[in-house]
Parts: sequence; C-alpha cells; structure tokens
Amino acid sequence: MSFIGGSSVERELSELASWPNPAPPIAREEREARLAKAQGLMASIGADAMIIGAGASLRYFAGVAWGATERLVAMILPRSGEPVMICPRFEEGSLLASLGVEASLRLWEEHESPYDLTAQVLRELGAESLAVDPALAFVMFDRLRIAAPEVLMTNAEAVVDGCRMVKSPAELALLAQAKAMTLEVHRRAARILREGITTTEVRRFIDQAHRALGADDGSSFCAVQFGEASAYPHGLPGEQQLKDGDIVLIDTGCRVQGYNSDITRTYVFGQPTQEMIRIWEVEKRAQAAAFAAVKPGVPCEEIDAVARRVLEAEGFGPDYRLPGLPHRTGHGIGLSIHEAPYLVRDDRTPLAPGMCFSNEPMVVVPGSFGIRLEDHLHVTETGAAWFTEPQPAIDRPA
Repeated sequence: MSFIGGSSVERELSELASWPNPAPPIAREEREARLAKAQGLMASIGADAMIIGAGASLRYFAGVAWGATERLVAMILPRSGEPVMICPRFEEGSLLASLGVEASLRLWEEHESPYDLTAQVLRELGAESLAVDPALAFVMFDRLRIAAPEVLMTNAEAVVDGCRMVKSPAELALLAQAKAMTLEVHRRAARILREGITTTEVRRFIDQAHRALGADDGSSFCAVQFGEASAYPHGLPGEQQLKDGDIVLIDTGCRVQGYNSDITRTYVFGQPTQEMIRIWEVEKRAQAAAFAAVKPGVPCEEIDAVARRVLEAEGFGPDYRLPGLPHRTGHGIGLSIHEAPYLVRDDRTPLAPGMCFSNEPMVVVPGSFGIRLEDHLHVTETGAAWFTEPQPAIDRPA
C-alpha cells in the first residue's frame, strides 16, 4: 500500500464524515470551578478583582467564544461573588445565549464609554486593585486606567496561566479529538500528492477535510512547504509546485469546541536521499528523547535541553545555530495554539499532570531542507502520554 500519492482529492473527501462519538462540551460545573480557582489565585496576588477581555480566556472562564474587537466585551470577576459581564447593549441576546456561567450584566450603548462603566462597577465592588488580562489590548488597558486612576492595576498572568495550563479530563478529551482529526487529515493529505500539485491545492484539501470531520471552522491554520521552503520554519511566501524528490512539510491544525490541534509531518515525495533519511532519523530520536524526559516536577527547560543534546551529539547546533534547531522544542496548547508554559530555556515551570505540550525539535539545513516532526503529549502522574502516535517512518506519515 502506498502512503504517499496514489489517490485523489475527490476519493479521500468522499470517505470522510463527521467524527463519531465526539467529546462532550465543558460543563457549567467545571467553569464554576475555574472561577473559584481564579478567585483563590487572585487572593494570593492581592487582587480585589480581575478583568478578562474577549478571546480564549473569556471562553475558558465564561464560555463566551467571541474574538476581540474595538468594542469592550469583558468579564469582571471579584475576589468573592459572581462575575459581572460588560457588553454592548445590542449584543445582550447573543451574550446570554453564549454565557456558560451565572453572571450579572452591565450594558453600554454605542455612544457611551464602556471604560467609565467598568470603573463604576469596580467602585461598586469596592475594588482597589485590579488584575488585568495579559491579552487585553493596550488601548483598552490605557482607557480603563484613565477611567479608574484610583485602582491599582496589576498583571493577571499568574491567575490566567495558573488556571489554564493544567487541563481537566474534559479538556484532554477535546484536545484528543482535535488531534486525532488532524492526524487523519494528514494521512489523507499525503495520499493526494502528485507531481505538479500546488501548495494551494493541498491547503484547500486540508481545510475541506477538517470541515468534513466536523472541526469548528475547517483548518485553524495550515502551512504546506515543498523542497527548500521546508528549511524555513514557517515557510516562504508564494505558491510552490511539488517535484519528484521534494521534502514535504505540512503543519496544520483545527479546533474542537475551541481546543486546538497542531501537528506536523515531514516526508519525501519520491525517493529520499541518504542525507534526508539520516537527518529525519536524528529528528525522530530528538523527539523521542524529549518525550522520555517528561516527568512531574522536571522543569520545562530541561525537555528542550534533552532534545538539543541529541542534536548536538550529531553535529547540529549548538544552541540555535544552523544547521540545527532554531526555535524552542515545544509550547503549551489548549484554547490557544501557543500558551504557557513553554519547553524552552529559562522556562523553569515544573511539569505537572494535566499540562499539554507540542514536541517538535526541528532540524533546519539552510538552503536545502528542514525536518520537523510535531506531535503532542500530556503530562501524567508518572511521565508523558502521546495524544497522537509519532510518525513511524520517512515514507509513512501516519
């Protein structure tokens, strides 16, 4: 059986259907527990209240899956009691339909200042200090600071990351589904390859396949790189056509109820050279060594160091020098594709059960090609567990 080429877009799409036995959504009780944990962490940093703007963290705490715009939509969480939602009045119905926790609403009209309204809510709560969502746009922070000059504003990063970086069983199930879906898409994307196919055609197929499986919005991102373009971690602009003997590097993902996948496969269309095989196998060993080093209590930076030691023993690097690994070994993942903590030097966060990471120690050979194998793991009580099985061979993507 051929794992690369030999099929068509039409054939592969015809075999796809919505994912069987989808993971259940996050329950209201879990969101309420998240708010309670956040309130405990707020107390530990001396914050009387916290503000969370539209984006991944608002979805995490309140179930509201809205992206940030120029209009302030936010949750104010006091150190005790239920949250208060700040929202444009014309969005009230949509907010109530989305809200996953009990909260009171404070609404503003288009000509009114949501920052003055927020300042008034803070005064009513008696909040003298406010932990601010690190993802809140600076212009919003600045206008809020002007509207409430008497309130001491601090960074809510310790609260947000302290909640989000350890995943619950329900979150692990959603992440597992998203990653399994993307791995299936990778398997089928390899089969549609033919000489002359363009990167645009492959990206279009990957989006259609993710949609067919029931991902939230098709592909959340997709990078398709042929030949020398694979030597650039995020590719080159413009379209490429596949040639015999090209390295193929595809990095893509999707979302399931907001939870992300992000998987990379690297293989060869045609016959690989001995150098391609050698470097692919070195990359494979570095990824495996990083996985084996994961244990609760180990600092995140040690996983990056372990992968680099494998590469340096084969003549790559040291550090970020090329040929070698130009970026970190991995990143946290959840409702954001990249989130804390990170598998990188100087991130000394101790690994803990429930943390989830990419494992992707890429090898770049400038002017020639790059090899990146990216799978995701979660930390267990005794070590690590893969969400998806790593790529087994250079001629077998999945």
